[in-house]
Amino acid sequence: MNEISELRKRYLVLINSADTDSALEDVRIKALGKKGEIALKMRELGKMNMEQRQAQGPVLNALKEEINNLIKTQKDNIEGQLLDSRVASEWMDISCSTRLSGGGSVHPVTQVTEEVIAIFSSLGFKVADGPQVESDYYNFDALNIPPEHPARQEFDTFYISGDEDDQTPSNVLRTHTSPVQIRHMQQVNGPCRIIAPGRVFRSDYDQTHTPMFHQVEGLAIDTDISMANLKWVLEEFCRAFFEVETVQLRFRSSHFPFTEPSAEVDIRCSWVDNQLKIGEGNDWMEILGSGMVHPKVLEAVGLDSDKYQGFAFGVGIDRIAMLKYGIPDLRSFFDSDLRWLRHFGFSGNDYPALHSGLSKF
Repeated sequence: MNEISELRKRYLVLINSADTDSALEDVRIKALGKKGEIALKMRELGKMNMEQRQAQGPVLNALKEEINNLIKTQKDNIEGQLLDSRVASEWMDISCSTRLSGGGSVHPVTQVTEEVIAIFSSLGFKVADGPQVESDYYNFDALNIPPEHPARQEFDTFYISGDEDDQTPSNVLRTHTSPVQIRHMQQVNGPCRIIAPGRVFRSDYDQTHTPMFHQVEGLAIDTDISMANLKWVLEEFCRAFFEVETVQLRFRSSHFPFTEPSAEVDIRCSWVDNQLKIGEGNDWMEILGSGMVHPKVLEAVGLDSDKYQGFAFGVGIDRIAMLKYGIPDLRSFFDSDLRWLRHFGFSGNDYPALHSGLSKF
């Protein structure tokens, strides 16, 4: 017993004096390794008789467990001292993010939408919004679009079936933001000036068409509005959006069920080395549709068509974004390609405004 007691005292001193992980590991191997002193003592139990094993066994097991616990405690102490030393000598800003990632950018659709809103807000237009799932009435009937019109066919419009049990009629994914105009005119029941930007849906897909795209429509209703007002508004918009001194628009007679008269609007431009230049040259390019609000549309929302009149127009946000920023394929807007987004994206710090310029990257 005296031998085991002396062994215990000696290893207590060795463990407490070890000040590094390697020194502590050397003590552990010397005591508990395959050829360690305590391990050899444990092997000697096999040569003892029953009474000796019953006396020596518990003592050696207790010593082995105590040495293990002391080594673990000393190891924790050494690691704690090393950490305290690093904290005292090293400096780290724990408020900094550990994630190494590039900053995001504003999508061209969002940027151009904000540019359009900034321009029309300066002209006195408010922004109106409405649901993307519409009834036949708001999407077609109230806009003087007859049942036999091609736009109401399934190959051009996404229909959502109603509930057969309660005879709920089918709805559609809106094909334009014109339903927002109908809802707004019903609500104000008088003069108004609004724009309605948002997503629209049509069954089409190629380089210049996608099933979902973005559009902004404008509406002005009052007692003395004419085509001259429409022309001035569109010229001011094009001048501000394309950031040119002068623009020249050409109105071509057309037909839309919800306007009369109706006109497609072309803008003078030129192509030099495959680069579009607005406001100069001998070419013309169609950019939007417009016209005076049809009397039947005014009557559908409860306005007196003998008293009120107004103009409306619609332009594709994605399309004018392509024209202004040289984006060749409309489908790229919705591919979620990070390389494309990094190239055509905008800084979130550059909020579009007329006084500071609209197209800062």
